[in-house]
Amino acid sequence: MGWFPIEMEKMITKYFWRLAPFIFVVFWSGGYTFAKLGLTYIEPMTMLAVRYGIAVCLLLPIIFLFSRPWPTTVKYWLVLMITGFLMQCVYFGLSYLAFKKGINAGTAAVIMSLQPILVAALGPAVIGSRGGRHLWAGLIIGFIGVALVVMSGNSLGPSPWTAVCLALSALTGITLATLFEKWHGMKTDPMIGGFVQYIVGFVFLMPVAIMTENMVIIWHPELIISLAYLVIANSIVSVGIYMALLQRGDATSISSLLYLVPPLAMVIAWTVLDETITKLALAGFALSAVGVFIVVKRSS
Repeated sequence: MGWFPIEMEKMITKYFWRLAPFIFVVFWSGGYTFAKLGLTYIEPMTMLAVRYGIAVCLLLPIIFLFSRPWPTTVKYWLVLMITGFLMQCVYFGLSYLAFKKGINAGTAAVIMSLQPILVAALGPAVIGSRGGRHLWAGLIIGFIGVALVVMSGNSLGPSPWTAVCLALSALTGITLATLFEKWHGMKTDPMIGGFVQYIVGFVFLMPVAIMTENMVIIWHPELIISLAYLVIANSIVSVGIYMALLQRGDATSISSLLYLVPPLAMVIAWTVLDETITKLALAGFALSAVGVFIVVKRSS
């Protein structure tokens, strides 16, 4: 028996899926700002390991409270673990290492914004999706919008090659995770999927933190706020919605939402960290939104 009458549940579900892309973009965008806020007091791999550990502890009682279905086959478990490794270890792990090695924010933003284009290019071969002129026009417009946002902050500058290679490898992680999620076609429960992902992330990255970092944590209020946001809004809500949207919709249209992340991240950083925002950045934001609209409209 549900929490609400059947008709009300249907209405809530309907409006949730309409709002889900916007919730995902806003919460995912905030991750960059709050990660930057917290990394002042903790090292990258240690931060990810702590983040994943807390997420596991929060999700486990929720899973039992709502009686979520556990995987019943080895294949199901393997699918969840592969996705978890690609997202939490390859994407997040290498992204954080890229920042540790000195990549600047603008270069990282441009590299990560190649993800929708890679998904569109590889999609026909991997998952049988079809492109078209409108889709590619939307992707290119969205990418130009991201580039304008980056240029507005003068943040597109030289970065160590090691850091650039790490960022490109991180890009590979989220691209492969997106395509793999569409390729296997299995319907996975977001709570169970997240739980398994964060166990995988913790198991792989905690040893890395122990071997490469001093694991000193300064429990400043800003770090606590940062971890709270990253665990709840970013790890549990954003990643869960992203995976659920991938199961329901087109991989390229969902990936195109990531074009809105750099502009929104700049707006959130302006609000939280008092960083500057320019007219060129706002123009880039608008252009990215147009690009996403074209891609999503083509897929609907």
